[in-house]
Amino acid sequence: MSFAVIQMVSQSDVQGNLAQARGLLEQVAASGAALAVLPENFAAMGRRDIAAIGRAEALGEGPILPWLKLAARDLKLWIVAGTLPLPPQDRPEGKVTACSLLVDDKGEQVARYDKLHLFDVDVADARGRYRESDDYAHGSNVVVADTPVGKLGLSVCYDLRFPELYTALREAGAELITAPSAFTAVTGAAHWEILLRARAIETQCYLLAAAQGGVHPGPRETFGHAAIIDPWGRVLAEQAQGEAVLLAERDSEEQASIRARMPVSNHRRFFLQDALRPANTPE
Repeated sequence: MSFAVIQMVSQSDVQGNLAQARGLLEQVAASGAALAVLPENFAAMGRRDIAAIGRAEALGEGPILPWLKLAARDLKLWIVAGTLPLPPQDRPEGKVTACSLLVDDKGEQVARYDKLHLFDVDVADARGRYRESDDYAHGSNVVVADTPVGKLGLSVCYDLRFPELYTALREAGAELITAPSAFTAVTGAAHWEILLRARAIETQCYLLAAAQGGVHPGPRETFGHAAIIDPWGRVLAEQAQGEAVLLAERDSEEQASIRARMPVSNHRRFFLQDALRPANTPE
């Protein structure tokens, strides 16, 4: 029942990043863990040819997807591939999405989550302005999949600021939720741990927060602090900066006890549709 989250300092060189990721995944495999989560943009940071990278991968002409499937098979690991750019399945000629893939230990794709919330934000750092929607399309689906460590919900980075997604993941059966990220140093220092612990507490899920932690092209500095949070909101493992592999085990009995003693899912009285229903409208 053990799993791992990985922290990287990815650069613009795809092959170099894949070599770095392979070494970290080998550490995970050596530990005996069943599943590993890579960070957002694990294969490339600071690139302006995102669409071209995504199209090449979709056509079977890129290096990332073959590498991912081979690593999963070789190492007998389930892998959440942070994010990589891929065209939407229903719009192959449109903008790419920031796609988080779940691959099993045979190298087969089990699930795909396209990042719902895009980071179009002004930040008081050296870069100043982030507009993910210039390069990426929004996703549209909530995704939960069965894995050897439990039912796994998929999310990415900026999603953490939208608790309704995590409520939906819990309602869909999630017991663990991934959050591969590349938080800026500024926003991470202010909000990263607070958001992770809040999402874990309110869903009573494990949060598996892989991260980027260092300086990248762009210029861009990421906050790091990859972490594993348990369903009570406790930080089980954390790494400030640089490369790291963090390991933990899911205690399914304790998780079930937390949910039984505080059955918040059964107590919920407010849903998003309630907020959208006009006043005095019959149910």
